[in-house]
Amino acid sequence: MGILTDQPDDDVADIFTETPSQKWPQTIWLVRHGQSAGNVARDAAEAAQQFLIDIADRDMDVPLSPLGECQASAMADWLLALPADQQPTVVLYSPYVRARATARAVIDRIGRDALVAAVMDERLREKEFGILDRLTPLGIHDKYPELAEQRQHVGKFYFRPPGGESWCDVILRLRSALDTIVREYRGERVLIVGHQVIVNCLRYLLERMDEETILAIDREADVPNCGITEYRFDPALGKRGKLALVQANFVAPLETTGTPVTDQPDMPAAPKS
Repeated sequence: MGILTDQPDDDVADIFTETPSQKWPQTIWLVRHGQSAGNVARDAAEAAQQFLIDIADRDMDVPLSPLGECQASAMADWLLALPADQQPTVVLYSPYVRARATARAVIDRIGRDALVAAVMDERLREKEFGILDRLTPLGIHDKYPELAEQRQHVGKFYFRPPGGESWCDVILRLRSALDTIVREYRGERVLIVGHQVIVNCLRYLLERMDEETILAIDREADVPNCGITEYRFDPALGKRGKLALVQANFVAPLETTGTPVTDQPDMPAAPKS
């Protein structure tokens, strides 16, 4: 017969004394791809008051512009210049050519062998524009005036064009992506390369914003190409620690190298009535 004692056994004691494990990565960087040929074509079309953006590629096949390649290099060089224990250990990126090329600049600098993972994730893809794809604001208003009116009434957060996505749809798939990041990359330093809407929708989730707050940020300025939004894990926040925003849309890596900063939107702006 065993001896009764008021001391818990070792396994039970560990359950009560163990410090809760860290849920989040140590660092998350959100980066929009470098300037694309599509950004340039959109600017040209809108300046000329055209209805259609003159680009033949599928949106996912649109490459970086020459300037976009320089922006990606400048951003990658900045990350490589960080101390080794602060550089990315995981790179996740959209399957779109412009995002893949931006991510590849970082992967090539750091070296794939030095990374825990370098993964293309379709959940980080651009927002689907549906039938509005390649149309300028003037083109949307001319071809689909009823959709222009609906978008103004519903607002960009909830408006879903036929065949496309709303911001809420994007947020839904990004919740799934964050679940994967928490499960597979806790304690790592994770670089996410995506698109303007991806950066803003991830900010919405990570900072627990509401519609009004994220749309105010979106109205204030577009996300710069290769701008860096950084979060670091703070164990003092909450019961088990949280990610804290360090900087948003940081463009010093471009400015210090004399690389022009661009921030053309990827999607059509709200059509004017």
